[in-house]
Amino acid sequence: MDYPGKHSYPVNLIAVATEKISAGSNEEATVSLQRSIYDPGYVNAMSHFYRGEMGRIMVWRQRLDITTNWAITSSTAIITIAFTTREVPHIIFFFNLAIVWAMLWIEARRYRFYDAFRARVRMLEAHFLVPMVMENRDLLQGEWKKLVCEDLILPCFKISKLEAVGRRLKRNYVFIFILIMIAWVTKIFLHANAPIEGPRSFYHALRIGHIPSWLVAFIFAGTLASVTAITIYVSRKSSGEISEFGTHRSLWRI
Repeated sequence: MDYPGKHSYPVNLIAVATEKISAGSNEEATVSLQRSIYDPGYVNAMSHFYRGEMGRIMVWRQRLDITTNWAITSSTAIITIAFTTREVPHIIFFFNLAIVWAMLWIEARRYRFYDAFRARVRMLEAHFLVPMVMENRDLLQGEWKKLVCEDLILPCFKISKLEAVGRRLKRNYVFIFILIMIAWVTKIFLHANAPIEGPRSFYHALRIGHIPSWLVAFIFAGTLASVTAITIYVSRKSSGEISEFGTHRSLWRI
């Protein structure tokens, strides 16, 4: 059969199910459509797509580890310097907090990219791999293909900046901030100019040079309050990447 126009590549003309198919052939058309989903060429393309997206998120995952390592390394160096030299003022922890907040912001930005591509992988795992493993074509439903195609054409973030900051804060950075706070208080007690005998003397010990005590106390309390508030808020509003316990956790004990 001749068709007008010539293609520069081979085109396979196949019949597809449409709304004009009679009621008697609906079942046959559905079976044919389901078989086309498991066509070797389609499965091969989806497998390469899944492998590529998995490689992409692993690259972004490694970039997350880099910023975390920077935050830990800088905090360790500053704490070591602060305790080894008595003449070093406790204002050095201001810079430590600034560095960690900067690393957290950079990591949260990277995490948004990681989460955007991780969502594609999870979509493929839930709507393509699961039906393949279960050998149940009835699980192939919904508009997951349309969502994936739209995201390929116009990629978009899946979480807000605040949620990204909260997730990284909850997973890693909250422990770094707690360590800095403990080291800061310990530094003040150990290397204070005058003995600290109560809250009032501790408050006066916060003063360093021309920086008043109230400003140091405000930064300390503000950091502690913001870290706690963001962590609690995100913990309640977001489910995270993975649940703590699966439905059949006992079956995974090998």
